Amino acid sequence: MSTAIPKVINEEAQPPDRSVEGPENVGQTQPVKILIGIVGMVAVVWFLANLFLAFSYYPEWFGHKIVIGLLAIVGGVGGAAVLFFFLNMFVEGLPGRLSQGVIPYVFLFPGLFFVALMLIYPTFQTINYSFANSDSTAYVGLQNYQTIFGDSEFRQSIVNNILWLLIVPAVVVAFGVVVAVLSDKLSAGGEKLAKSLIFLPMAISAVSASAIWLLIYAYNNPGQEQIGLLNAIWTGLGGSPQVWLQIETAKLNSILLMVILIWLQAGFAMVLLSSAIKGVPEDTLEAARIDGASEFQIFWQVVIPQIKGTIITVFVTVFITVLKIFDIVYVTTNGSYGTNVIANLFFNKLFAASEAGQATAIVVVLLIAVIPLIWYQIRHFRNEEANR
Repeated sequence: MSTAIPKVINEEAQPPDRSVEGPENVGQTQPVKILIGIVGMVAVVWFLANLFLAFSYYPEWFGHKIVIGLLAIVGGVGGAAVLFFFLNMFVEGLPGRLSQGVIPYVFLFPGLFFVALMLIYPTFQTINYSFANSDSTAYVGLQNYQTIFGDSEFRQSIVNNILWLLIVPAVVVAFGVVVAVLSDKLSAGGEKLAKSLIFLPMAISAVSASAIWLLIYAYNNPGQEQIGLLNAIWTGLGGSPQVWLQIETAKLNSILLMVILIWLQAGFAMVLLSSAIKGVPEDTLEAARIDGASEFQIFWQVVIPQIKGTIITVFVTVFITVLKIFDIVYVTTNGSYGTNVIANLFFNKLFAASEAGQATAIVVVLLIAVIPLIWYQIRHFRNEEANR
């Protein structure tokens, strides 16, 4: 008995033999899987490339919009699924340690490749063309930048963009906070109804919103029935009908256009800020009430500091949207009557005036203006994640 016990202990204490991982040789290179994965990926890419090229070469077969849509969905979604299937097979065929190490990079590579192809490459190409002439056939140095900065229309567009940036984000955030706070005071049904009505404009495009507001700003000669809502109210109060958006005061025309974007973005701000306000701990609110704070003091000294991160996020997001504003101005005035902005000026320079060099220079100026905001937004997100 005294010798049997140590023998059992020694047998149990022996480390398992890991020289053989099993019948599938887990952790070892599997050439068959690697070969199938490579061949499968090449075949999928070849098939998808030919499928989409067929749209151009055989329009009589693939020219119908429904057919194009169905093939794009099936080919795009299904092709991506099959491609990642073979990609996964290729990775599984690699040695165990190498397979685990490259998995994140391999599966991120297609997305990063298309981001580079669709965003990064065009960005550098745009910068390159900003130093070329109107048809991008010869370099002209800094002449395009000298031309646009010497253009009064460009300077007016800069001023208008600054005006948009000063007014719209602040008003959107303020309106979103007010609606979020007041709607929380309603009953459950009233809150849902109020928030739904405020959020409803987010369901339509900026072009559709501009068309709606053109009807609101519509003008008829004095003595005729005013079908525009604003003129109907104005004449009902005893005033004479106004040609809105064509007023001599250019800045007022721009403000009337800002109303459209505020109307569109208020629902976005309300949803995020309402969620943040509901996330404020009830204990802090009750403690403030016990200390004798009024509801106004609770709002400014307790609620606002705790939703500061969300306020900054909404503000910066709307700020970037305003900096790129184009469709509202294009649909309503096309930059006339002192309402032009940078993005609309770029569009007119490129497609109306055929000045590709000046147009790309304008885009580079806009890009330089956006980069600090994007960098700040990224840093803000990282700080919020670090503080959680």
